[in-house]
Amino acid sequence: MIVNLALIFLLSLLLNWGFEKMLLPGLLGMLLTGMIMGPYGLDWMSPKLMALSGELRTAALIVILIRAGLGINRQMLNRVGKPALRMSCIPAACEGACLIPAAHWLLGLPWLEAGMLGFIIAAVSPAVVVPQMLELKERRLGADKEVPTLLLAGASADNVFAITVFYVFLNLGTGQRHDVVWQLVKAPLSVVIGIVVGLALGWWLVRFFRRVHIRDTKKVLIFFLVAILFHHLEVLKWPVASLLGIMAMGFVILEKYEDLAHRLAAKFGKVWVFAEILLFVLVGAQFDVHAALQAGLAGVILIAVGLVGRCVGVAWALMNSELNRRERWFCVFAYLPKATVQAAVGAVPLAAGVASGSVILAVAVLAIVITAPVGSLLIRFTAPRLLAKG
Repeated sequence: MIVNLALIFLLSLLLNWGFEKMLLPGLLGMLLTGMIMGPYGLDWMSPKLMALSGELRTAALIVILIRAGLGINRQMLNRVGKPALRMSCIPAACEGACLIPAAHWLLGLPWLEAGMLGFIIAAVSPAVVVPQMLELKERRLGADKEVPTLLLAGASADNVFAITVFYVFLNLGTGQRHDVVWQLVKAPLSVVIGIVVGLALGWWLVRFFRRVHIRDTKKVLIFFLVAILFHHLEVLKWPVASLLGIMAMGFVILEKYEDLAHRLAAKFGKVWVFAEILLFVLVGAQFDVHAALQAGLAGVILIAVGLVGRCVGVAWALMNSELNRRERWFCVFAYLPKATVQAAVGAVPLAAGVASGSVILAVAVLAIVITAPVGSLLIRFTAPRLLAKG
């Protein structure tokens, strides 16, 4: 497997460099590496690596969320709090509401199965959005009104909302109606528990790091391992929004121990060089071209209808905010990419025995293929044109 990893890293670095030379996002080269070497391409990726794909993608996502949390302070949150809360649910709700009737009429799905598809597709991808927002924060683009911070917070919570509604439809569609009320209660409960536990863990880390004098490299390792264990609570089906909680851990460290937070952020920035390649290569390896073709033109139209609904939802969520028209257009573009939830949950209905499971998976794959590169390109090209430099 180590030789396989060497080939993957070399090819992804080469394609990353090539795309950046063409003034395109480097992550497109990493996605392309995964598509070429993955099981639906040349099938040169080690089966052992593919077996670990989900866990490695999760680890990489945790790294980027830690970096995001270490860059958000109280003043930023005070400025973006209400708009971020609206951005966490209104765009996904609008997109899902458009997708359900469209999936029923275009693909002939029963209403409950259309609901499953709608809220799989409705989730924005933190794996694509968060790294690019951190880059914009470093370049101070949109800093005056904290536009990248708004999108960082909103994109992480958006996933919690979309996944919760998806499981409501899944439980209804598979006869587990007794779980529906619990799923509806679990969404706000998981957000509150996730943030509270994240704040508590962050406070504990600050106390520990102040008392125990160890190298920053070991502090990075401890922080990362605690975050993995915290995320595992969500894997065990506990009502914990761990992605938000992990960001809360970084927030507390920045508030209580700012000097250390900056040092840890620099260290995690170096870890991200490695984690970024793994994340996007393994996401690319999930692209099933045949499944995408199976969705056909109806699938493309369906995704376009959903994106229109999402654009309307973003505009609605940002009403009465301090953002100007150009900044709101940027938020619309930044909320288009999909990859994380669609790759993780797209096959769940099929595994649960849902009749339209293969169609749902095909459209989920097609959504990644279309929106991840297009959304990344729009973020890259519109940011310097639509956001003022702080």
